[in-house]
Amino acid sequence: MTETQSLAGKQIVVGVTGSIAAYKAADLVRRLRDAGAELRVVMTPGAAEFITPLTLQTLSGHPVAVELLDADQESAMGHIALARWADWVLIAPASADTIARLTQGRAEDLLTALVLATESPVALAPAMNNKMWSHQATQDNLAVLRSRGVHVIGPASGDQACGEQGEGRLLEPTEIVTALSLLAVPGQLKGKQVLITAGPTYEPIDPVRFIGNRSSGKMGFALAQAAQEAGAEVILIAGPVSLPTPTGVQRVNVETAQQMLDAVTAEANHSDIFISCAAVADYSPAKVEANKIKKTTHDKLILELEPTTDIVSSVTSQPDLTLFVVGFAAETRHIADYAREKMQRKKLDMIAANQVGEGQGFAVDDNALQVFWTGGEQLLPLAPKSQLARDLMTLIIERFYAKNSTENS
Repeated sequence: MTETQSLAGKQIVVGVTGSIAAYKAADLVRRLRDAGAELRVVMTPGAAEFITPLTLQTLSGHPVAVELLDADQESAMGHIALARWADWVLIAPASADTIARLTQGRAEDLLTALVLATESPVALAPAMNNKMWSHQATQDNLAVLRSRGVHVIGPASGDQACGEQGEGRLLEPTEIVTALSLLAVPGQLKGKQVLITAGPTYEPIDPVRFIGNRSSGKMGFALAQAAQEAGAEVILIAGPVSLPTPTGVQRVNVETAQQMLDAVTAEANHSDIFISCAAVADYSPAKVEANKIKKTTHDKLILELEPTTDIVSSVTSQPDLTLFVVGFAAETRHIADYAREKMQRKKLDMIAANQVGEGQGFAVDDNALQVFWTGGEQLLPLAPKSQLARDLMTLIIERFYAKNSTENS
């Protein structure tokens, strides 16, 4: 189903809030109409300071609602009527203030009252300064909203109107339409279970110190969101990272390679697809000290390390395996050669390889992947990890059903 088909005939309330990114709402409204959606626009008073209601009225083809206590609209309880009319409520841009008020269940303007009154799904596309986005209050608010089933689309990273750089930019209208279209239709993985590992593992040396790596977990979490959007039941086994759990995803927190192995083993036989995205430690200290190791003036500290169990190999070595297994290869050089060798050695169905190093791969918001499978390969160019995850998930779905079709023919 194409993007236009998935949104055709959908009744969407577009909420616009007080953000400099409100100007993008004009393009968003136009693109949603091009996709066949029927729209009504609701603006907060703050949004009307950035873009006029007349602009969005012209583009949507309907009067724009701004005031909660509008004598004409409220004679028919306008916010209740809109709440019942909507198939979806999409708030773009969603400011930090609006996110906070939605979390508290406040209803002092038309948009927040409408959200409180609707039984339809709600999606919001945040837009704010990067410091506001990363503030713990904002992240806590988003975690609460996600737990209530609200879908969060974006944000992107890059230049901001304040002159700073970082995460918090509103996604481009085309990206928002694509994301909403994926949410609006039954996914291709409906009825399937997807198991994903993400983030680093920490191998303890003593109660204070550990051996770890620079993995942020962002790619694995983005894949979990993409799999959930595709309709799957998603189990995300996460190493020690500070990232919000994607909406509708079951999260299992672990710390060590052994704990991650145990969690994967417990779920692998019940899953249809396993995506091994975590950066699991290859070695772990042979002995963990009960107390903190004290620094001495002259002595060297020598750690004896022993190999950890390879998680993905332990899965693919199981007899009569029906699981579709995707691995990752993070390399500093000879990416394609190492990835193909790893795919063959570990008996993977697919492998996604990326370059790591300074400013690449770990702890960044954008990435690129070279994806390989038996008889094929595809380059996924540099893109935000949220978009890259959707592109990779599309490939995984194609190869998953191609494998099943071949085995069942």
